Amino acid sequence: MSFDPKDFRRALGKFPTGVTVITTRDAEGTPVGMTASSFNTLSIEPALVLWSIDKGAWSLDAFTQGNGFAINVLRNDQVELSNGFARRGEDKFAGVATRDCANGAPLLPDTAAWFACNTWQVYEGGDHFIVVGEVTEYGYEDNVSSLVFHNGRYAVPETHPAVQAPTESLEARGFLGDYLLYQLRQTLNAYATDFYPRLSHFAVTAEEWRILTLLADGEAMALEQVCRQVSQPVKALKETGEWLREKGLASLSEDSIRLTDTGRQLAERLLDMAIEHERKVLSALSSQEQAVLKEMLQRVQNGIQ
Repeated sequence: MSFDPKDFRRALGKFPTGVTVITTRDAEGTPVGMTASSFNTLSIEPALVLWSIDKGAWSLDAFTQGNGFAINVLRNDQVELSNGFARRGEDKFAGVATRDCANGAPLLPDTAAWFACNTWQVYEGGDHFIVVGEVTEYGYEDNVSSLVFHNGRYAVPETHPAVQAPTESLEARGFLGDYLLYQLRQTLNAYATDFYPRLSHFAVTAEEWRILTLLADGEAMALEQVCRQVSQPVKALKETGEWLREKGLASLSEDSIRLTDTGRQLAERLLDMAIEHERKVLSALSSQEQAVLKEMLQRVQNGIQ
């Protein structure tokens, strides 16, 4: 059975994965690193982990013929670090203060966790090689959240509402009604659950919706800028752009994307739908209260950043 590669990747994207940067040194001692979401555990005794590398990767020899590597598990605020190590043709370590683990692989600063590994075995795996490493040392930070890749974009892990503390216990502590994080999470969950299914009426996905509405003015935008706005890595963004191009909604070049006339018309309909949805959600508030709500939320964001 044959699959459309892009559609197959989209199906695989329904499975959330962590985001890591794998590092090592090549035969000349030059630091090498690449972003990977294929990291997984294999064994506890012995301590084995695995990840996979594309056979066309420029750093293939460094990882498959070397003696060791390090896995850096990124924090949820290290999106730029992930993007930097996903690019080609530049010094990925420029401006990054690293230190070496025992096997000589560079460790990135302030990550959620890291694992220094000796290469255990390299296996054939279709268009990838599967690299198995034996963990020789590791470290991690408590109370930090890791970066996640899901549905073609960066995300952060959150506690599911169904497994949060019972309402009664929070009310008994006088905490539930006033706790900002709880209220924001509940509101976001309710809003997203009600909004995103509406996109299916327009035959677009959530990641396509973000790009369409961002480019609704018809101007071309650099891929790097779009990545920051929609929280997608360049590779995933290009795949979404290809889907939009195949639908006749966008034109895609090596470094930019813009909507076609058909794409702009759809974007306008999507924006109208979103505005109408927001109007209904906020209908319990007066126009002045709605403006105040948005202003206060923005001030809270600015205060945290």
